[in-house]
Amino acid sequence: MATMGDEDLSAYFRMHYRQNLLALLRKLRLTEEDSLSPFIRLQEKKKQARLMQKTLEVKEEAFRERMKVITCRWRDLRAKEAQLKTYMEKSGKILKENDKMRIQALKKASKERERKMQKESELLIAKRELEALKIKHQKLCNKVQKYSIFNKYLEDVVKISQFEETQEVIWRYKTLVRMHKDLLQSRQGHKEMSEQAKVLLDQYTAEKEAEILQYENELVQLQQRFDKAQSDVLPWEARWADIQNTNTEKTLKLGTIKMAILNLFQCMSVQLKANLNVPVDDSHRQLNMIQQFIQDLTDISMEVKQKEMQNRQRASIPTEL
Repeated sequence: MATMGDEDLSAYFRMHYRQNLLALLRKLRLTEEDSLSPFIRLQEKKKQARLMQKTLEVKEEAFRERMKVITCRWRDLRAKEAQLKTYMEKSGKILKENDKMRIQALKKASKERERKMQKESELLIAKRELEALKIKHQKLCNKVQKYSIFNKYLEDVVKISQFEETQEVIWRYKTLVRMHKDLLQSRQGHKEMSEQAKVLLDQYTAEKEAEILQYENELVQLQQRFDKAQSDVLPWEARWADIQNTNTEKTLKLGTIKMAILNLFQCMSVQLKANLNVPVDDSHRQLNMIQQFIQDLTDISMEVKQKEMQNRQRASIPTEL
């Protein structure tokens, strides 16, 4: 960028120098109508040249300041881009840590819920068993009272069956009843476990859907921030492209000016019929020699005019006499 800035300054300087040089040549053509002395005109030209040099230096310094401002703005844009990238990386790490902590909290809460539900289920089963035992005891008492008339019937059954006592028949009956009850309880337990598993599955599904929705919202926010950052970068890239195009145009103008200076220098060399040994790419030295050549021609022209005027005056004196 520094190289491109120096070339732009050189082009700017040469362009204004050439324009002022052409203006100076035009003014030299009007010297015949000027009534001032050669020394005063020479001093005025030198004064104008110094003013021109100061103006060019001021413009050159302003252009350099402008290039410094553009460079600082470009550096700030790069720094903001790096900060945005760092912030994105930190956000990703924070999201991962939050996800890990959230998963641990959910696991812990799930275990607590399962433990609580298990205790509640055990308490409920115990209450049911107690109520069932009470009911069973009352029913048995009622049955004893109600079916006491069948005691004789059981004794007759023992006589004609393989059982030896009535109590064996009762035990056998109780065993069958207990087996039936166990089957019912097992069936009820499986049903309750299925219901609990369904409830847990619904809870897990709801939690995961909430997490997915939250992640989608966060993703949308991050995408919006990323789009905003890209929209901020695009105008600066367009501005940088315009600056590069302007530099290219100025480089072309600089080449044209160098070619014009070289042509003038070659014409001057032909007029002087001398080999000046100046490098082709040294435009500053060529331009200085051209300026010196023009100044010499101007001085010679002035001296010739003065001599002609003196000769005319001398020639007119005898005529008047």
